[in-house]
Amino acid sequence: MAVPTRTEALSLLLSTSPSPRLLQHMTVVAEVAAFLAYRTARAGVPVDRRLVETAALLHDVDKALPNDHPLRALPHGAAGAAWVTEAGHPELARTITAHPVMHFTEPDIEHWLQNAPLEERIVTYADKRATQRVVSLDQRFERWERRHPEYVAKLEQARIVARRLEDAVCAAAAIKPCEVERLRWVGDALDHAVAHGLPGPRGRTAAWAR
Repeated sequence: MAVPTRTEALSLLLSTSPSPRLLQHMTVVAEVAAFLAYRTARAGVPVDRRLVETAALLHDVDKALPNDHPLRALPHGAAGAAWVTEAGHPELARTITAHPVMHFTEPDIEHWLQNAPLEERIVTYADKRATQRVVSLDQRFERWERRHPEYVAKLEQARIVARRLEDAVCAAAAIKPCEVERLRWVGDALDHAVAHGLPGPRGRTAAWAR
């Protein structure tokens, strides 16, 4: 199966009617991932930039599903992977499955760090650098710990793994973590898609994705 284009990925995402807040987060993750993939390619490291962009844009798609949707019974990430597979894009499933932060506490994480496709690691790292804006790795984890104090021990374990992932992804992109930014494309791509008949997101304002 061909990896979806930017317009196709946007169409898939908007078909779920994500909330403005969720849409903003997925936009930032997609644009951080796009920046990392661009810099990685510029450094001479092979990377599938389309896969990175579209998987990053759709990484939290399961959070947009209604509470009574059958796939909501699956763990986060696995539900999104199942949804994109049902939508005809199984090539995105593995990358979406891998991104949740608690994946970093699983027994096979060392193997994943060493052997997972670079595209998968870029999307996973991009999610750890984004809320409604670009944040540091520590800011992201501190936010999780404030919201989920019951998981502080596991999150601290995951933070150690995330730092190793950060080192690897930034090394491939030949940048420092403080140089991570957004390669803005979602807003322009959506404007183009809407101009050609794709319904826009609910609650969109002029400042969205800018």
